[in-house]
Amino acid sequence: MMIRRRNLSRNSLDVRDRVQVRVVRKRLKLTDEQLADIFRKTGNSISAISKEAGHRQCLTLPKHTPPAAVIAATEPDAAVSMQAEAV
Repeated sequence: MMIRRRNLSRNSLDVRDRVQVRVVRKRLKLTDEQLADIFRKTGNSISAISKEAGHRQCLTLPKHTPPAAVIAATEPDAAVSMQAEAV
């Protein structure tokens, strides 16, 4: 019986291995397109891929950001309550 020997490297992502790609994609919370884009930019190094994914997630806004009108409406209320406490 022939057993296929795999070249195991802990530092690189083998895009032919569906399981490894799925695990990395889920762990980094990326879509297929995002992972493919990062892979083209950085190469197959898992550390470089995770570093780039972290940078991209830091640059995006949170999902539940209140509109500017809500923020502006709540700021004067906070100032009025602060003045009332000071008196």
